Amino acid sequence: MSAEASARPEPARPVSITACPDGPLLVRGELALFDDHGEPVQPNRRTFALCRCGASAIRPFCDGSHKLVGFRTTAPAQTPAVTFEANAPVQE
Repeated sequence: MSAEASARPEPARPVSITACPDGPLLVRGELALFDDHGEPVQPNRRTFALCRCGASAIRPFCDGSHKLVGFRTTAPAQTPAVTFEANAPVQE
């Protein structure tokens, strides 16, 4: 491998967010996360869980409190996918 090839940064991993039934949001990939003051929050892991129940002691991250408080989710309504065309005119 040439020095030029080894100096290239690795491409960013795509971000995926999975809503766990009755639990947190699992985030995989590189994602910028900020607190309510606009300060960056470091997850310190490649995959991390965000609290959805509001009971976590380490918010915005999940600590498993959803199990203790009996947090429950319902299945979302089916909605059609929305896609955006590049360079499409914006309707006002």
